[in-house]
Formats: sequence, structure tokens, C-alpha cells
Amino acid sequence: MPLTNDSSALKKRAAEAALAHVENGMRLGLGTGSTAAFLVSGLGKRVAEGLRIVCVPTSEQTAALARQHNVPLTDLDRTPELDLTIDGADEIGPGLMLIKGGGGAHLREKIVASASSRLIVIADASKKVATLGAFPLPIEVVTFGLAATEMAIRKAAQELGLAGSLEVRSRDGQPFVTDSGNRILDASFGRIPDPEALAERLAAIPGVVEHGLFIGLADLAIVAGEGGIEEIDA
Repeated sequence: MPLTNDSSALKKRAAEAALAHVENGMRLGLGTGSTAAFLVSGLGKRVAEGLRIVCVPTSEQTAALARQHNVPLTDLDRTPELDLTIDGADEIGPGLMLIKGGGGAHLREKIVASASSRLIVIADASKKVATLGAFPLPIEVVTFGLAATEMAIRKAAQELGLAGSLEVRSRDGQPFVTDSGNRILDASFGRIPDPEALAERLAAIPGVVEHGLFIGLADLAIVAGEGGIEEIDA
């Protein structure tokens, strides 16, 4: 079937291509988001056909979807080492540096990815960028001292030559709360020329739980575009 420029069709095709990397007996990390949802659905079909796997979901949303498709679940307490995690991304930059967290699950996504031997990123071609930053960077923060944490983030950004709005994420008129009970600040910095430096500065701020810059974690990106599937190695 030829690819189209329809985003959902491309996401589905990327997820289907990633299924080729799943083998019997694997311990898998399952990402969160619309592209990962296609993966969970595809895994459900393969489990029904006899595939033996056990999976760690990166969000309550993904866990519910996996149960719906009868995909066997575990957690990192019972299964602390994983063979492979497959997840989406909001942006894929050079060197497979990523921005993730549009779905608000980047803390758990990063924990699961770090517990895995490999991370495969699946996305449609619109997520591939020359420089990270057009997508607002999600920063998960604790509620205590939120204004002070926001001020520290602004200062760190300014010292790196970055500027832009910091917005507390909301949903249905209420502050968005992550699965871990935290808030998210969406930082619209625009172009981020040095993601590594920003990641280091954000990680040093006490009120920051985790940021959405994924650096040095992805091993392979499977990107679906109008011309077909592109596989990008780290």
C-alpha cells in the first residue's frame, strides 16, 4: 500500500515497521501518544497470534490501552531491565536528539528508556527537524515553589541566549497533572542550538523533576514519509 501524507496513516506505518524488531520473549517498554497507540494495537494482534512478550507502559493511558488489547503488562520493580522500548517523539533532531513530552509522560518515558538496552523512536516525517525547539519543550516540575522554579528556568535559558514564554500546561481549564502528580511548564524557546547545555542546566534546578530533551538515548528512528520508511541510526 503506497504511503500518503495523512498523518495517522504515516504514524501507523511507522508503528508497523517497528513491530519487525519485536521478538518472542522480549521485555518491552511501551511509549505514550498517538503513534505509540498504533504500536500497542499491533502488538495486541501479534499476542493473539502467539507472541510471548511482557511490557512496561510509560503512562496510565498506555496501560489502559494495553489491557484493552490483551498485551501482558509488568512494571520496572518486577522487570527492571528491558530489551527494547518503542516510543514516539515530538521532534527528532540531528544525532537522534529528541523532544518528547507532548503527552505529558516524558518522566516515565525517560525512566523506561533508560532501563532498556535499545530505544526505537517511531514518527511521521513531520517530526524530523534540522534543529530542535519549534515544539515547546515540556519541563515537569513539582508544585512546591513553582514560581521560584520558573524563575530559575528563565534565568538558565537567558544565560544560554534563549527566550520565550513559559506556560503552565492546562487541560479543560484546569492545570494538567502528570501521572506522578506534578505540573508541566511548556517552554517556547524556539530554536535550541545547544540542547546538551540546556539539558544540563535544567537538570541542575531543584524544582525540575525532568525535562523533555532526550539526548543519547535513542538508537534508531523509524520515520514514515510520503516516499516510504526511513531508518535513521544514532
